[in-house]
Amino acid sequence: MAKKKRSKVWAARFGKATDQQAEAFTASIDIDRRLGRYDVAGSIAHARMLAKQGIIPEEDGEAIVRGLEEIGEEIEAGRFELSRELEDIHMNIEASLREKIGPAADRLHTARSRNDQVATDLRLYLKDAIAGVLAVLRRLQGALLDVVEVNRRVIMPGYTHLQRAQPLLFAHHLLAYFEMFDRDVGRFQDCLRRVDVLPLGAGALAGVPYPIDREFVARELGFSRISENSLDAVSDRDCVVEFQAAAALTMMHVSRLAEELVLWSTAEFGFIQIDEAFAGGSSIMPQKRNPDVAELARAKTGRVYGNLMSMLTVLKGLPLAYCLDLQEDKSGLFDSADTLLTALEVMAAMVPGIRVNAERTQAAASESYSLATDVADYLVRQGLPFREAHGVVGQLVRYADERDRGLSELSLEEYRRFSPLFDEDVLKLDVRAAIEARDVPGGTSSRQVAAALKRARKRLEGGKR
Repeated sequence: MAKKKRSKVWAARFGKATDQQAEAFTASIDIDRRLGRYDVAGSIAHARMLAKQGIIPEEDGEAIVRGLEEIGEEIEAGRFELSRELEDIHMNIEASLREKIGPAADRLHTARSRNDQVATDLRLYLKDAIAGVLAVLRRLQGALLDVVEVNRRVIMPGYTHLQRAQPLLFAHHLLAYFEMFDRDVGRFQDCLRRVDVLPLGAGALAGVPYPIDREFVARELGFSRISENSLDAVSDRDCVVEFQAAAALTMMHVSRLAEELVLWSTAEFGFIQIDEAFAGGSSIMPQKRNPDVAELARAKTGRVYGNLMSMLTVLKGLPLAYCLDLQEDKSGLFDSADTLLTALEVMAAMVPGIRVNAERTQAAASESYSLATDVADYLVRQGLPFREAHGVVGQLVRYADERDRGLSELSLEEYRRFSPLFDEDVLKLDVRAAIEARDVPGGTSSRQVAAALKRARKRLEGGKR
């Protein structure tokens, strides 16, 4: 038997049916359908509170909860039928409840508005989304530390302006990304504190004229506190912006790591090889092994940036309290959350398969006069002011470069043409010694890197920053 046509709950006010184009334009069901499970949870908590407070009969409260639990099961199983005529997931659930339990369903919306209802659903979603992001961020951090552990003694050139600058440990380089992602963890944890506020009870904008127990609903739904101002509660989307801003920063870090993996895997660099399970081929060039996953992770960063700017633009001119503009808060948010999660997950899966060419990285670290600063520091230890030492070594490098020779290929006699302070031990400078000389907290020496790795493991295992 076919279901009867469902009408809008507010249709009694209007003498005309909604224009079909307007109906299609304003409907949000294709987007907010994924809030179904959160809407059911919020409605169950609300119904229990209404019955507990004597605002609705206890038997009606029990019937509402039973009906909502049945709807929740249908949603989880993908069997819940949706109608675009009912605009959104909230009205679809309410109409389905009415079909299941009859007139008792009409009591559910007592002491609430779609405004505080939607805001609550959104925050419940965000709490789950943040938990998912934090879990994957920790996985990616763990994958980085595993690669650090395997490559603790590998030397590579450090870069400024993408020019070889000074030698450092490959492990030190990767630990920089651990720190970036650790700040991301902190941002999402901080965002969660502000998400964790219950708006339900704010009504449409001014509160509700019933003896509700908002603290009870907060406990039922796992919120740590309730909103302080009803106008702010229904119109606030700071939490959406903050999540997207944290997502944008995290994707920027993902993109930077992806960019280096792309560069390092080229023949020109030859520092690493990406596991072929995360590479792609060419339709015409059979030799190609392209870093497709890293490239796409880099590209998807732009979508998250765009979603952030879109949400900020929606909010910038809105008066208090609710405007339908806020319906645009979900599509970008869901897209950012999905994009971020998938990018983090694929990076966490790809990173462990990285293979480092230690011979190539060390050879590169020894080229391009990367020890020039160490030679200047040598002169400083002999008593020369650093700026004078810098000038001396600049002339020395120019002399070697004009003859297409490295600093290690110069004789002591050639060194002494530029300063009598040079002695035999300057010829013993090498990249390993340069690295070990930087034995300061946060530096690249093997001792400091080992200590940093130990601290990172402890932070990761303890779940603390």
